Amino acid sequence: MKKVFLFLSMMLLTMGAMAKNPVMAVMGDSYSAHGDVIPRGYARYYPVFYSTTGVQETSQMWWSLLANKLKYEIGDINAYSGSTICNTGYGGQDFSNQSFVNRVALLGNPDVIFILGGTNDAWANSPLGDYVYSDWSKSDLFKFRPALAYLFSSLKKTYTNAKIYFILNDNLKSEIDESVKTICKKCSVPVVELKNIDKEADHPTIEGMEQIANQVAKFVKRQK
Repeated sequence: MKKVFLFLSMMLLTMGAMAKNPVMAVMGDSYSAHGDVIPRGYARYYPVFYSTTGVQETSQMWWSLLANKLKYEIGDINAYSGSTICNTGYGGQDFSNQSFVNRVALLGNPDVIFILGGTNDAWANSPLGDYVYSDWSKSDLFKFRPALAYLFSSLKKTYTNAKIYFILNDNLKSEIDESVKTICKKCSVPVVELKNIDKEADHPTIEGMEQIANQVAKFVKRQK
């Protein structure tokens, strides 16, 4: 009996050692874009503006801090500085080469996906459009509301087992806030509403990165 107990104990220990932490992926804009990890050719924000925000190392990024807090492995960080969720960017330009809706397939094999976006859609005054939840036209994807719904639908089809969270920046236009909450509710995507994030030049500082990580971690833990 003692031998059986020892054998089972060893098996449990082995299985525990083999168990992997969840892998998290990030889809984002400048708030998540550190030059040391984002794909080649993507526009970065950190650590270029180190003198403004104080953020220099990848360990200071919100997603790195969050991974430590939640015991996640860091997977793909697909963040393009200045990118919009829809295909319309600043000055009404076609941002199809960098928009969130055209980067769906580039997140690896995650268990959890965090989307921190919508900020540039707000700042660029991208058209809101109507609430469209299926049968999207090409023109729909140049508008924020239908593009966000399309993004969620595409992510769910591509990463069928992944949990998706949307992180909503603070101090955006009320139309963006309301649109995100409405679409997230319809698409069953939990939305983390950031509050009072410390920023310089509208971008998170070292303290701001820690605040984002803390607020997201607290939200995710409540969901479990």
